[in-house]
Amino acid sequence: MRLRILPVILLAGLFTFSCSTNSNKKPVLYAVGDSTVKNGQGDGAGGLWGWGEFINQFLDSTKIKVENHALGGTSSRTYQDKGLWDSVYNKLNKGDFVLIQFGHNDNGPINDDFRARGTIKGIGEESEEIDNILTGKHETVRSYGWYIRRLIKDAKSKGAVPIVLSPIPRNKWENQKVLRNDQSYGLWAKQVAEQEGATFIDLNDQMALKMEEIGEQGTTGNHFFERDHTHTSARGAVLAASIIVNEIRNEDSGLEDYLIDYPQITLPKKKNLFLIGDSTMADNGNENAVGWGIPFTRFIDTTRLNYFNSALGGRSSRTFITEGHWNEILQKLQPEDYVLIQFGHNDAGNIDKEKYRGSLSGTGFETQDVVRNDTLTETVHTFGQYLRKMVIETKEKGALPIILSLTPRNEWPDGQVEQRQETYIKWSEEIATEEEVPFIDLSNQIAKKYEELGEENVQKFFPKDHTHTNLDGALFNAQVAAEALKNYKGSGLRDYIFY
Repeated sequence: MRLRILPVILLAGLFTFSCSTNSNKKPVLYAVGDSTVKNGQGDGAGGLWGWGEFINQFLDSTKIKVENHALGGTSSRTYQDKGLWDSVYNKLNKGDFVLIQFGHNDNGPINDDFRARGTIKGIGEESEEIDNILTGKHETVRSYGWYIRRLIKDAKSKGAVPIVLSPIPRNKWENQKVLRNDQSYGLWAKQVAEQEGATFIDLNDQMALKMEEIGEQGTTGNHFFERDHTHTSARGAVLAASIIVNEIRNEDSGLEDYLIDYPQITLPKKKNLFLIGDSTMADNGNENAVGWGIPFTRFIDTTRLNYFNSALGGRSSRTFITEGHWNEILQKLQPEDYVLIQFGHNDAGNIDKEKYRGSLSGTGFETQDVVRNDTLTETVHTFGQYLRKMVIETKEKGALPIILSLTPRNEWPDGQVEQRQETYIKWSEEIATEEEVPFIDLSNQIAKKYEELGEENVQKFFPKDHTHTNLDGALFNAQVAAEALKNYKGSGLRDYIFY
């Protein structure tokens, strides 16, 4: 099998389709298919992309226009029955091209009250008469090959060039090999293309070969997400598009004349996620004091978010600001970034003695001047005022702050996990309410989970003291945080979290 992929340069930044105002004089490349060609609205929601959203970047936009008309959930049958193919067919002109990829949804039921999108297996002329439960219409259902053949013939009748693709492989492995569909839809697509004299690209096998070269571990989390074995990430979509283009170069369809030799591919711009807090969130370099921010990255879509755990052990809301750490974060913030803010464990420390990290109680604007080592006078504010400052300045940058309450300690008075509901939890929520930003009571949600586990099991999370967890405890807390953020509908961050 050949696989000659020209170098592709991936650039950070938001991409757009390049279309000339004189597009009616240029041929058009139409993509028709399912969600692996265009996922959702084609905006990468949930981190999922179809290859049709990137293939335009491999083509010379001054010479050809690209239109992605694929629709998620459709089969070769329903794409035509819904009139989606008609909208493409009616615009087709001589010299246009049509990339055709179906198969992922053709294996479903032929008739049900949910999707009714299945086709008869194979490429024959057999048919089945049904009264469609979903649509209420009488319908003649044909074979997969029949529907693909119709697309090919329709395109040719308009003088357009059809190019048939086998469906991209799923991220399913067996004995270090990616499972193919070369005995089903991939085979049938090839057979019909050959019978009708259309160009065929075995995307399924060629992409599977590349995935095997990368390896299962390198593919999962990079080109596919662990939670979804069918739909690709942006990098997976680019991989599929690059393979299609590579195969087009070796064919004689005419589309090869419009390809760019060394394309520079622009990936969707990443947003940034900053975590700021104390040692219960931070990387402390201690296996007996692991902050939950360390394993939290497992639940984050890092293909769309840059992840920065900027929490520091020993810091309070006061010292995180006075030592300049907050200002460093502030200088990096960009519009639409996210900041998770969690303090409280160290704010109860000394206000006017060594470490100088305590903050005044409450959320008011009262202050206290403190002379530090007889050389420096510091004006100390309330815990709430320090949070308020970080929240306001985050919003001024166009970023979204999310306040989390502190994590609970391993203390069980009266058989229940102790929480600081009348102090730091309360004050955190008050600032979030006042500034109209999301608030997650992480303390309460973790405490409930601890109580379900029981004191003896929770004790295993705290080998050092009653405040700091080991990695198991950090992972437990990170998972609770991920669940809470995923369930919070008022924050766009939920779309970047796996749970």
